[in-house]
Amino acid sequence: MNSLPFLVFFCFFLFLICSGFSHPPRHHLRCGYRGTFCFPGKCPNGNAYLGACRSGYSCCRWL
Repeated sequence: MNSLPFLVFFCFFLFLICSGFSHPPRHHLRCGYRGTFCFPGKCPNGNAYLGACRSGYSCCRWL
């Protein structure tokens, strides 16, 4: 009977830890410096695509 509260606590603690890892972190590029800019959708013609800034925005570089 002494181990039952410990088991409940351990299961709750395990649940809290696992819930933090359910969504992998999204790494957005740091854009807007040294010739880079965020643009909604695809980069305009003549600009290089570097990656995603945030949802729906592309990180572009002036060429």
